[in-house]
Amino acid sequence: MKIFGKLVVFAIIMVLAACGGNGEGNEGSAEASEEQKVLKMATSADFPPFESRDPQGNFEGFDIDLAHIIAKELGYKLEIEDMKFDGLIGALQAGRVDFVMAGMSATEKRKKNVEFSTEYNHSGEMFISQPDSTIKSLEDLKGKTVGVQLGTIQEEGAEKLSEKYGFEVKKLDNSSVLIQELKSNRVDVAYMDKTVAVGYIEEQGLAGFDDPTSSSPGMGIAFPKGSDLVDDVNKVLKKLEENGKLQELKDKWLKDSQ
Repeated sequence: MKIFGKLVVFAIIMVLAACGGNGEGNEGSAEASEEQKVLKMATSADFPPFESRDPQGNFEGFDIDLAHIIAKELGYKLEIEDMKFDGLIGALQAGRVDFVMAGMSATEKRKKNVEFSTEYNHSGEMFISQPDSTIKSLEDLKGKTVGVQLGTIQEEGAEKLSEKYGFEVKKLDNSSVLIQELKSNRVDVAYMDKTVAVGYIEEQGLAGFDDPTSSSPGMGIAFPKGSDLVDDVNKVLKKLEENGKLQELKDKWLKDSQ
């Protein structure tokens, strides 16, 4: 009986020790999980040099590098989801992602639905044409077809300009399709962000001219309304501006259009 009693006590001690070990293990797992907090970003990876994919399918570009730096500064692991540009704000509103970086201009219309960080880049707009095109100015657009990317500030701008200059607006899903339509003569010109336009002009031997009519808002990082991240991200952007890191990224990705 004494032996049996000792065995029972031993068994109880072992069970308690095991429970204690599991508790420590769970606490350790929770700490590890906390260290691997995930920040979900949405983008539309058809907008070089801001966001695109390399030949291996990896995300690359100015926004991508900047997003990784911001996530690291805030202690997060970054996850990126690729989607169509006109679905980005809906993804924020539905709570599917934490923020959007996609060369998105911080317009007053968009501010009604999302919050923006401080602006981190400003490009302006440009019209792209075939190298032998006779379209050299806004006045030459009368009766022509202007292609724009759906959901962009250029779509809004083209709609307004068409009323004065008498051209048709054709809306397409992404910038690469837009360039294909231009080269196939299904649109007469493409209207897009100047930085992106310069890249296409140089890579594919196209021509173009600046939109002289107005200055669009700068690009901002978009968040759901009431997001706690806005102030923290603004602090990081200020730090990157002051220490020169933001300019380094611009020199790396946007030097041809600065």
